[in-house]
Amino acid sequence: MSLRLSTVILPIYRWAEGRKLWERAEELGFDTAYTYDHLSWRVPFRDGPWFGAVPTLTAAAGVTSTIRLGTLVTSPNFRHPVTLAKDLITLDEVSAGRITLGIGAGGTGFDATALGQEPWAARERADRFGDFVALLDRLLTNGEVSYEGEFYSAHEARTIPGCVQRPRIPFAVAATGPRGMRLAARHGQAWVTTGDPAIFETGTPEESLAAVRGQVERLGAACADAGRDAAAMPKVMLTGFTPDRNRPLESVDAFVDFAGRHAEAGIDELVIHWPIPDSDFDTDPAVFERIALEAPAQLA
Repeated sequence: MSLRLSTVILPIYRWAEGRKLWERAEELGFDTAYTYDHLSWRVPFRDGPWFGAVPTLTAAAGVTSTIRLGTLVTSPNFRHPVTLAKDLITLDEVSAGRITLGIGAGGTGFDATALGQEPWAARERADRFGDFVALLDRLLTNGEVSYEGEFYSAHEARTIPGCVQRPRIPFAVAATGPRGMRLAARHGQAWVTTGDPAIFETGTPEESLAAVRGQVERLGAACADAGRDAAAMPKVMLTGFTPDRNRPLESVDAFVDFAGRHAEAGIDELVIHWPIPDSDFDTDPAVFERIALEAPAQLA
């Protein structure tokens, strides 16, 4: 399998400007264009424009025709499976079946308290995530669902006509721990990592690569326990959160080297951030476009 190259466009642009980026992402040949699903995010974006993921993806679906679209990632922090399922079915319809749902347990950032709740402990986030994914899976594959979980419930929730993609839109489950890996093996059509956050600040690129290789191996074990072939599950890596940060985007050669090493570690799809000046994702736009246009052929 050739390594796929995708991008993530943060929802920080007014649509007159933003639509041009989504259109350009398709022109550049990216496999998928994702966006973050947050209510707001960290500095320097906290006090600037930040738009909703589902409306943004719906608009993007209207100005593109071939590129896949998705979230990276949606979480239970401010979502409920019933209302989210209705939005996703509509989005899958509008896009003619081009949606992937990246989904994760969420963290302790601004989203965690935006609805007025206290932030959940890590254990509760994991518990909620399992309940959330199980109900969302049922909602997107059945026309009517009643469900009583520990955290989430549904009573005769209708999700007709269902997804364009059958049996439902694919889930790309973000997970690094054993419970999340088991959830990915049970419900995921893909798996997502950003590397090992424990070594982001102090580790080396070599240590990071070894950590990713270990994650892929643990996913393989979880898939084996679930009776699934891990080789058939795409493994997605959102870049920019490893010790080398954005250095792989400094040149085509640097990116091809980074991508090749991660492909050997088991990664099937790399996601690079669309350049944003004066941020952690400040990349030369010309080099970014050269990577999009030239790197995939070198990684085939």
